Amino acid sequence: MPRRIFAVAAVSLSIAITVLDSSMVNVALPGIARTLGITPAAATWLLNAYQLTVVTTLLPLAALGEKLGFRPVFLGGFGLFGLASLGSALAPGFEALLACRILQGLGAAAVMSLTAGLIRHIYPLKQLGRAIGINAMVVATAGASAPTLAAAILTVAPWQALFAVHVPASLLGIAIGWRFLPDHVGHGRPFDWASAALNVLALGLFFLGLDLLLHAPLPALLLVGCALGAGVLLVRRQLRQPAPLLPVDLLRIRPIAVAVAASVCAFSAWYAAYVSLPFLLQGAGISQAGTGLIMTPWPLGMALGAPIAGRLSDRIPSAVLCAAGMAALAIGLGTVASLPLLGNGLLIGGLMALCGAGFGFFTTPNNRTMLGSAPKARAGGAGGMQATARLLGTTSGTTVVAICFQLAGTDGPRASLLASIGFALAAGLLSLVRFRIR
Repeated sequence: MPRRIFAVAAVSLSIAITVLDSSMVNVALPGIARTLGITPAAATWLLNAYQLTVVTTLLPLAALGEKLGFRPVFLGGFGLFGLASLGSALAPGFEALLACRILQGLGAAAVMSLTAGLIRHIYPLKQLGRAIGINAMVVATAGASAPTLAAAILTVAPWQALFAVHVPASLLGIAIGWRFLPDHVGHGRPFDWASAALNVLALGLFFLGLDLLLHAPLPALLLVGCALGAGVLLVRRQLRQPAPLLPVDLLRIRPIAVAVAASVCAFSAWYAAYVSLPFLLQGAGISQAGTGLIMTPWPLGMALGAPIAGRLSDRIPSAVLCAAGMAALAIGLGTVASLPLLGNGLLIGGLMALCGAGFGFFTTPNNRTMLGSAPKARAGGAGGMQATARLLGTTSGTTVVAICFQLAGTDGPRASLLASIGFALAAGLLSLVRFRIR
């Protein structure tokens, strides 16, 4: 038991650091732009480059973990993240900082892609839901505390300190992980470099195309078309592989396939709501500080709901919990959309807690289905697929918000909220389908 506790501590620390990094850098972007003398648009690439690196390398690094073993790839990624964080803190200019952010993204992708696989090997199957619940609680707590922590650091230190704090935390995580993480023997088959390149090309061009969609539609469509072509080549190549980089073998398992589709819809719902709600609240006359206070119960509700759902998912069918969670999210968002917002801060805060708890009730059991339904030898592929579904969902949610804002004008935030409700209902219905095919 003590060995398991320390192994979970190493994994949880890695999750917390990677979640904190993105949110804290987001808070510091205006200051970074001023210090480096760059435009706000250029500064956003410090986030975009990181996210693009993560999403395009998740599956290749999960496959590398299955080849070499989870432990060395995870610890190597953790070390690269810490080293790149030090480089970011010492970067003399924008170009060097951007390069370090790309390396940070590569290290974070190695950590994210293998977290679920490591959890699958740390815990027995009967306790898997509880373990995933702890994971989700760490994510929610780190996400909720990141803006406050970043603000506290920036009041006493320059923005470089936001990167420097990751260095000792990474060293601590590596030391604990080196001693306590389980050994996982890889399959030793040759790494499929061609498939890895096609994966990076397909996902990279697709997300770049989505980013350009509203500003330059023709180039965007060209990029998306090229991405689809690369994706077709990738899938055809993967169908011939015994342990494919793109886990098409796992997608043949119907509960996993449905859980992946539901995950994309649920994360689309979450991110579309989370991005549009501040615009909706502030558009109704609520202050920026008031908006922050009203939305704080969302991650707190998730931090409470996720571990409870994790324990329940070891005894109750995951599909039932997932459907109930998405119903709670849809009801909460629908009530917010129909209320007069000004003067109802406490009620809206309570609805935010309901939304967060509902999302927590979905993610933990759904992730348990993805990991628990996969063969243990393919835990790395299942974990990479889980992380990729999450990023596909958040990116889709952001794109939907941008389209709603462009087409609906001042009604864009409310239209985005309605789209979020639609995504939540779709995720709930998919979960019920999974219950029928158990």
